[in-house]
Amino acid sequence: EAAKKRFPTLSQVSYDKGFWSPGNLEKLEVLLEHSVLPKKGRLSANDKKRECHPEFIRARRKHSAVESDINALEANGLDKCPDKGIEGFERYVALAVVASNLKRLGKILLTRDRQ
Repeated sequence: EAAKKRFPTLSQVSYDKGFWSPGNLEKLEVLLEHSVLPKKGRLSANDKKRECHPEFIRARRKHSAVESDINALEANGLDKCPDKGIEGFERYVALAVVASNLKRLGKILLTRDRQ
């Protein structure tokens, strides 16, 4: 609800399986056009239909890409944020993004020089 207030055009959010509950699914369906909330364990017919929908599958694939990016940031120092407040957190995330990009650029330059 807070994210929807802050970003009114938000239409889709993807969660991990651990967030699934009937109440969460119900609330998300009211707030968003597409709620990507996979269920743990055996799926009922309705859950299977919902999770086999092309939009659900497309969003789940994007979720995997985001998880990969988060892992890359954690590998570049964003595993714990010692700074306080939202400004400190934003600064820390920005520095981790810069570190990740510098690492990528370094790999590109090394590859180019070896050729």
